[in-house]
Amino acid sequence: MTGGRKSNPYTTDLDKNPANYQQLSPLTFLERAASTFPKTVAIVHGDVRFTYEEFYARTRRLASALAKRGVGLGDTVAVIAPNVPAMLDAHYGVMMTGGVLNAINYRLSAQEIAFILDHGEAKALIVDREFGALAREALKLCQAKPFVIGIDDAQFDGGELIGEMDYEAFLKTGDANFAWELPEDEWQAITLNYTSGTTGNPKGVVFHSRGAYLLALGNVIAASIRAHPVYLWSLPMFHCNGWCFTWTISVVAGTHVCLRRVNAASMFDACARFDVTHMCGAPIIMSMLVNATDAERKHLKTKVEFMTAAAPPPAATLARMETAGFQVHHVYGLTETYGPAVVNAWHSEWDALPGEERAKIKARQGVRYPVLEALAIKDPETMKDVPRDGETMGEVFFRGNVVMKGYLKNPKASAEAFKGGWFHSGDLGVWHKDGYIQLKDRSKDIIISGGENISSIEVEDVLMKHTAIAFAAVVGKQDEKWGETPVAFVELRPGANATAEEIIAFVRSQIAAYKVPRTIVFGEIPKTSTGKIQKFKLRART
Repeated sequence: MTGGRKSNPYTTDLDKNPANYQQLSPLTFLERAASTFPKTVAIVHGDVRFTYEEFYARTRRLASALAKRGVGLGDTVAVIAPNVPAMLDAHYGVMMTGGVLNAINYRLSAQEIAFILDHGEAKALIVDREFGALAREALKLCQAKPFVIGIDDAQFDGGELIGEMDYEAFLKTGDANFAWELPEDEWQAITLNYTSGTTGNPKGVVFHSRGAYLLALGNVIAASIRAHPVYLWSLPMFHCNGWCFTWTISVVAGTHVCLRRVNAASMFDACARFDVTHMCGAPIIMSMLVNATDAERKHLKTKVEFMTAAAPPPAATLARMETAGFQVHHVYGLTETYGPAVVNAWHSEWDALPGEERAKIKARQGVRYPVLEALAIKDPETMKDVPRDGETMGEVFFRGNVVMKGYLKNPKASAEAFKGGWFHSGDLGVWHKDGYIQLKDRSKDIIISGGENISSIEVEDVLMKHTAIAFAAVVGKQDEKWGETPVAFVELRPGANATAEEIIAFVRSQIAAYKVPRTIVFGEIPKTSTGKIQKFKLRART
């Protein structure tokens, strides 16, 4: 070619074809695990054990049974269940039909669940008997008329089994050799997850096959997971599909240890009995573990790698977790990023630092997952990066394949979230010179007092250093003189005592006076089922 750019020889006769290009799907992880390690235990639930061969057969039976009832491409299958084998089945079986899994938060009200069933147009509903009455009430309130299957779990007594048949009987109507296919397009929707409601306004977040595949692999890398881990389900599977660990564990042919009841005794017992290697959870899970009684606590032969998100763990909590046998890894993400997409990638030289210095470093959210293409702190008005000085605040932005398709039936919210070609997280933070980001607040949670910005996270971090405090949350209260002043809601540790005056004096000794809460409110702090503090409820009480 003359007079212009020459042709690219690498594009000529080198097209995609079935031999060199396949759509990415987490389904391949389970198929590989079942064919490679068929007799390896995949699921433990009480006295029940399923090998990978059996797990794969169950998912295919579920897909076949659903398909016989008309579930196909784009149909929503809702599930209301704790961390039980049927929930793991659904994370593969529904996808095998081309359908979309909607794992619903069982701590929501009947009215909220009714909204979700209608908004997601549920065609089928699988519900554990523990939540049968709740589901029955929701079904009365909604317009959707899904066919209902009940889970009769031997690990639970009571409740109300609803639906036309039991889940295990439903599986028997399906074919264990069901011929599922990869999605025609990896952009295909596979799950629908509603935001946890810390703002009181949940939206339907849609995951695609490509993103789930990549985030599942990203977890393996970020958590340094080796072959055949033993993973304890202390994180609800309905929360961002269990941060995609529902699929991650199949990548490495690990064992899922299901846990219906999450408390200190059940977690320590499972960790000790099954030599658990990995688990995830919000700060509330760490609190359960570090505050366990001597009777609840068990000696752990295996160090447990614990991934936590939300508020950064205080130094004292980190020390107590390590003493109890847990190595904490800090991650960060949102429902819109398939769960964790940022990790505090640890440097070995940091191990030699004093405990307080290590805690400060570990409190940073970190750097992007290997499967996230870009992470930045920007001025949301100009969309320019803020200086990497650890002080200039901006909004956290994400860009890449592990960002959601968008919000279901909400193009306005989707357009706002993706404005400028980046996903707007709504979280505020700073960028350190080494590239690690650190959250300072949600944009709506910044307290402006006398023209000064107060980070509620900063004040909460100081409060959590007080030995009597289990949980703390800080919100702004309207003030005629200052505009806003900080109010601290405090939940004390069991058996601990502290006065408001003591706590205020403690905080004043560590941060600027204008940041110190004027009021301390004692009592239980409202949280979502995933352990996030519901600040909108606290604001209503100021």
